[in-house]
Amino acid sequence: MTEQMIQETIAATMDDIGRRARAAAMSLAMTDGAVRDSALAAAAASVRKNSDAIIAANVTDLEAARSRGLSDAMLDRLLLDAGRIEAMAAGMETIMGLDDPLGRVLAEWDRPNGLRIQRVSVPLGVIGIIYESRPNVTADAAALCVKSGNAVILRGGSESFHSSNAIYNCLRDGFAAAGLDRDVVQMVPTTDRAAVGYLLSSMAEWVDVVVPRGGKSLIKRVQDEARVPVIGHLEGICHVYLHADADPDMARDIVLNAKMRRTGICGAAETVLVDRAASARVLPGVVAALQQAGCEVRGDAEVVAMADSVVPVVDADWSTEYLDAIVSIRVVDEIDTAIEHIASYGSGHTESIVTADGAAAERFLREVDSAIVLHNASTQYADGGEFGMGAEIGIATGRIHARGPVGAEQLTSYKYVVRGSGQLRP
Repeated sequence: MTEQMIQETIAATMDDIGRRARAAAMSLAMTDGAVRDSALAAAAASVRKNSDAIIAANVTDLEAARSRGLSDAMLDRLLLDAGRIEAMAAGMETIMGLDDPLGRVLAEWDRPNGLRIQRVSVPLGVIGIIYESRPNVTADAAALCVKSGNAVILRGGSESFHSSNAIYNCLRDGFAAAGLDRDVVQMVPTTDRAAVGYLLSSMAEWVDVVVPRGGKSLIKRVQDEARVPVIGHLEGICHVYLHADADPDMARDIVLNAKMRRTGICGAAETVLVDRAASARVLPGVVAALQQAGCEVRGDAEVVAMADSVVPVVDADWSTEYLDAIVSIRVVDEIDTAIEHIASYGSGHTESIVTADGAAAERFLREVDSAIVLHNASTQYADGGEFGMGAEIGIATGRIHARGPVGAEQLTSYKYVVRGSGQLRP
């Protein structure tokens, strides 16, 4: 088959998926919340029932991944076992238990001419979700989309192709058993990267928004090539700021958790800022705890002078998302300098202040322009599940539409419903 024939085949396949997704989205938008919840329950039951088949498919992916030399961390992201499959099904049931995000009256008012105006939540339509590695995203993404009345086109990573398809088949069977159109969830049937390119550049007629979930290279490609709106973030350069009134024990524990609980997630802290007034009191314990946990500490001249085995920082460190057991630390004059540093080097993701000074905390929360800002808490709380949203597709750092964790509610838009009694505009 020639390259042109391959491209034509991909185009025909993707357009067919798009047409079916659009039709399914229109019917799904008209369903009652109870119907969508029963579909999620049926899908969760189907996943549990077919656990052995999902694990067998996962073994195929793991064997291929090992032969390609994937790291232990990547293999762990890919692995599915009975516990993880149960967690996947339970996660869908948690989403099922959330309030229906559709049909909510977000605002309403009466006009002097007698018109009654309401702003009412509605689905986005068709969502394309492109993700890597973790096959459980297949279930999370599909469940969030169906809960919010959206059809979804999934494109998982090539390394999890068999696992994701096994989960996908369970979902379709469950949705169909509950009376939904199977095409409310579809999966791109090829690992050819050209299919992703076609989805991003040539399916605006069918796809309303794209959500990337994965590493920096994937997200950058989606943001560069997409011809429809994108919900997501490019980097998670997150900060913990230890204010002059930070409690030393709390500062140590929060920094250690923010950096080391899971170093490879977007909510992991990459930079610690410390007020000079608190540095002698706070920094030794923070640095010692990080180093004892196996973290490489990079610091400015003051940090290097204050603690042993600290690597001198370079300018590039302040704008680096390590996703590893590495952290950069800077001593700052006071809160103004900390806020300026975050504005200059941050990615708009998540920032935390540790302080007993309520006024300083409120100023930080008000002036730092990131999707998530915290007071006396770890940046690793940047997670839809921890926000009580059941699950998330990802974290959005843009300022239009969704911002922060993207759950079922964030996958809706709204329309205006106006009721009159024969009014004519003069």
